Amino acid sequence: MRIYVVAGEASGDVLGARLIAALRQAAPGLEVAGIGGERMAEQGLESLFPMRELALMGLIEVLPNILRLARRLDQTVADIAARRPGVVVTIDSPGFTLRLAQRIRPLGIPVLHYVAPQIWAWRPGRVAKIKAAVDHILCLLPFEPVIFEAAGIPASFVGHPVLESGVDAGDAARFRAAHGLAAEAPVLLVMPGSRRSEVKRLMPVFGAALRLLVARIPGLVPVLPVSPVVAEAVRAAGANWPARPILVTDLAEKHDAFAAAAQPGGAGLIKSGTSSLEMAVAGVPHLVAYKVNPVTAAIIRRLVRVPFASLVNLLAERAVVPEYLQEAATPCALTDGLVPLLTGSGAAAAQRAGFAEMLSRLRPPEGAPSAAAAAVVLRLLRG
Repeated sequence: MRIYVVAGEASGDVLGARLIAALRQAAPGLEVAGIGGERMAEQGLESLFPMRELALMGLIEVLPNILRLARRLDQTVADIAARRPGVVVTIDSPGFTLRLAQRIRPLGIPVLHYVAPQIWAWRPGRVAKIKAAVDHILCLLPFEPVIFEAAGIPASFVGHPVLESGVDAGDAARFRAAHGLAAEAPVLLVMPGSRRSEVKRLMPVFGAALRLLVARIPGLVPVLPVSPVVAEAVRAAGANWPARPILVTDLAEKHDAFAAAAQPGGAGLIKSGTSSLEMAVAGVPHLVAYKVNPVTAAIIRRLVRVPFASLVNLLAERAVVPEYLQEAATPCALTDGLVPLLTGSGAAAAQRAGFAEMLSRLRPPEGAPSAAAAAVVLRLLRG
């Protein structure tokens, strides 16, 4: 009873930690090895090497690190071959994890991939490579299993982990008291992402937008809930902001910050991704922004096949949350988008109605998402 779990970034680390906890509850004595971060370490995982080495995104960002990544891939293959786990669970980060799955195929170890690659959004031709690499896919979105099963890949919808993340259980009063904020002080969540490349591209734009916002929203308090992996980079980038930002890395305090921003007058400036779903669960009105290297952006635009970048909008099948992508993500545009959310114009209430509609589609058939995922992993482990 041994599994090997590989996560490549902060969101996968959280997902892996919840999966390990659910697995051990269902199968006491289960041995777990692999690659993860701080959250998986809390569940007893000794990572083969620091997970942050895999937390890269974008073609231009990956290229300078390609040789080091290749060495880490070789190291991981050798470790799996030595340990001979009953199942390998790869979590998201397909650039690394699917290559790993292909490399260990000759070992005959079942591979289960957690978080379905978004072939419905871009590069559908990847499905042939995915089929050759994995034995089962755990899907977070309800429409995904039918897509993979049509291609001959067994898949299960296990619900979205954001539903059990606790993002809606924060204490606004506790957050305000801890930081000396008045009950009516408007809180703006600023979330530039968990990758260094994201922080580098988004923080200057977010800072410039804040300079415009503080002139229009008196007393605005920026709060940056970030991963410990990028905390220092975020702190440095926000050092000269016009309003002193509150940097939050503790998970419980992040949820308290979400609760404060969900109160009237609060909002979020969020990078595209799972963070937008977290805001929806927490009830925080927000807008989505994202920027990548221009070369990467040009390639992605030729491949993308969906009308929205935000999962909130994709699941709602309409523009619940404003999106500002690439050249559209300017300080002026972000400011103009945030002001209606911060000033009680009715835009915030409209978003919350859309959130409720969308979230009803993310629940698994039964139980919590991590327990549903663990059940599939154990079924595969036990043959």
